[in-house]
Amino acid sequence: MIIAFYKPYGVLSQFTGDGSANRTLSEFGFPPHIYPVGRLDADSEGFLLLSDETSMVKYLLEPKYAHPREYWVQVEGNTEQTALESLKKGIQIQGYTTKPCQARLLSEHDITHLPERIPPIRYRKNTPTSWISLELTEGKNRQVRRMTAAVGLPTLRLVRVRIGELSLPFWETGAWREVTMNERHRVLGRFI
Repeated sequence: MIIAFYKPYGVLSQFTGDGSANRTLSEFGFPPHIYPVGRLDADSEGFLLLSDETSMVKYLLEPKYAHPREYWVQVEGNTEQTALESLKKGIQIQGYTTKPCQARLLSEHDITHLPERIPPIRYRKNTPTSWISLELTEGKNRQVRRMTAAVGLPTLRLVRVRIGELSLPFWETGAWREVTMNERHRVLGRFI
């Protein structure tokens, strides 16, 4: 079984608490024996897969398969093409050079279906923001946030919108459902 879940902001990608005020996956009524496939930090939101299939979990998390994941990132500042080019080539973060990735500027139209974040991002009248899409094939801890900061664009909001070839099938925070067979093929591709 594979479940697609829109993880809200402030929720851990685990079923047990860590001593913080963050909520856990145990609040969402998942079937028994389901575990998250990968993770999103508590301050990130969006598409999280859960499954009871250990071989599928290994495939999705194994770096050698270069399984793509797309993130939409609201950043502080106006995104210049030079910053996007730097992100695409790979940049140095914490003594590590990231793998090349896809990076593009998003329009207001692109983000119209995103639900409001609760609590909302703090609005500052004199500080512009912009949205970018990053498609990565690796998943280092807090990688997206570190990458955008390295090019002078601190992350304000981070939403994972796609895993493999499957885009988030709904836009309601906290909602989940079992993926269809067609969606399963789009997530797992050549593995099945």
